[in-house]
Order: sequence, then C-alpha cells, then structure tokens
Amino acid sequence: MTVFLAGATGTLGRPTLRSLVAAGHTVRGLARGPAKAEVVRADGGEPIEVSLFDVEALRAALRGCDAVLHFATKIPPLGRVTRSNFAENDRLRRDGARRLVDAALAAGVATYVQESIAFLYADGGDAWLHEDAPLHVSWVNESALAAEREAARFAHSGRRGVTLRYGLFYAPYAPSTIDSVRLARRGLFPVLGSGAQFVSSIHVDDAAAAAVAALDVGSGVYNVVDDEPLRFGEYARAIAGAVPRMRLPAWLVRAIMGEGAHVTLVSRRVSNRSFRAAAGWKPRVSSARQGLAAAAREIAAP
Repeated sequence: MTVFLAGATGTLGRPTLRSLVAAGHTVRGLARGPAKAEVVRADGGEPIEVSLFDVEALRAALRGCDAVLHFATKIPPLGRVTRSNFAENDRLRRDGARRLVDAALAAGVATYVQESIAFLYADGGDAWLHEDAPLHVSWVNESALAAEREAARFAHSGRRGVTLRYGLFYAPYAPSTIDSVRLARRGLFPVLGSGAQFVSSIHVDDAAAAAVAALDVGSGVYNVVDDEPLRFGEYARAIAGAVPRMRLPAWLVRAIMGEGAHVTLVSRRVSNRSFRAAAGWKPRVSSARQGLAAAAREIAAP
C-alpha cells in the first residue's frame, strides 16, 4: 500500500513509519520544515510538507494513497493538563481529522485509521472494559471523540474507517517515560489516589505494530493495550524500581489537576481481546510490569 502518515515525526509516528516500511508499504510522511523532513527520510519515508488544515492541498498530497493514518497530536506534559494547554492538540484532533477525512474521501482513499485514547472510558472499577463500555465525556477527551466520529463518517461512506484506542504509551525513547523516570529517581513520582485504580498501557513499539495490523481489519473501534493492566501503585513501582516514596490523596490530585484528574484517578482495566481477534496482533511486551521496568532501567543507565 501507499500510506499517508500524519504525525510521522512524533513518538508514535516514527516507529509506525519504520514498521510500515518494514512491512513493504510506501509511506508519505507529513513533515513541517527541513529538519523533520530529514527525520522522515531517515526512517524510510517520503516527506510531504502540507497543512493538515488545507483540504485542497491535502487532497493533492493524498492522490494515489491507499490509506491514511491520522497520528498527529500535541499532548502537553501530564502536570500541565489545562484547557488552554490542550488547545493545539484539540485542533489537530478535531479540525485536522475533519479536513483529513474530507480530503481522503475526495482523493478516493480506501482506508482511514484514527489514533484515539483508552482513557475515554468511565470508571470501571475492577471490571474488564471492552469497546462498548460507558464513556466519560469532558473537555479533556471531547476532541478525541470528535476525531472518532470522523473515522466513523469515513466508514459510513462505504470505506474502511478504523479507530485505535491506545493505552498509555511508554518506551525508553518516549519523552513522557523519560520525564517520569527522572522524577521517580528523585523520589518525585507519586502514587495518585489510593493506587488501586487500573492503568492500561502499551509499549510504543507494540502500538506501531498495531497500526500496521489495523490496515487489514474491518471498520470499527478497537482497544490497543497490553495484556495485563496494572494498578497505579504497581505502575508507579515499575517506573521507580522500588516502592514510591510519595502519595497524593485523590482530593489533592483533583485540586491540582481539575478535570484532568480523571485521566489518572479513574480505574480502566481495558481489554485488547477484540483487536487481537480481528487483526491477529498481540503485544510483544505483554505487561508494563516488565516492559516499563526495563525501559526505566535503560533510561537510568549511565
């Protein structure tokens, strides 16, 4: 296939581009500026400079493409979860997805894949959460839902529209993991709330492999997480390499983060069963218990 990848130079985009090329696909990677264009070339793709908000220019860039992957995001650091800090990310998800779908439909693209998030779900306690589980809607995730609706609009046109609800990313090269490990080594990565809430995560390399596999599944929404969601206390221990020394009570987390606290305090034991069955995919790193601990050791190594 010839694949257009928006977000080709991001944390998920780079390993996805490399995985697509390794699978034999030709990749056109969205890159703004010479430095990012060189990154795309180094990863085996053809850099394309175009605005994600210009439908006519996008239509020309998508001519001859079989699939489009919208992985462009601008996520602020977790400690800065405010509405204003999410404005650019929300525009990429909401307006970018709408224009990219418009352009893909006009260009005759057959498959559209949208990156989404597993923390859309409402608190599930200890229950396993599948794709039909209740959602929690707020300003933190509304743009992700808007992007999902665009993928569904693409599917309703008679083509293949796929949404991947990814768990919390981690990898030794992921900026969020690097920052977390550095804080943990200083004793500053706390357990939030009771620590009993489930966290569903995914190694970025496995997330990239899932993106390639998604080119062959039917339209719909799929959870992409590892096999073993961890309780937050276990997750924090994997980052720190020891029992964390700090704990923030739920009321204080809410006071600091406002609505953003929903991202970290809510329990989401998310199942990957549907995507495994549809795509024949399985994560090589089955649990952050081992994978995140290994990434933390690599980051901390001199």
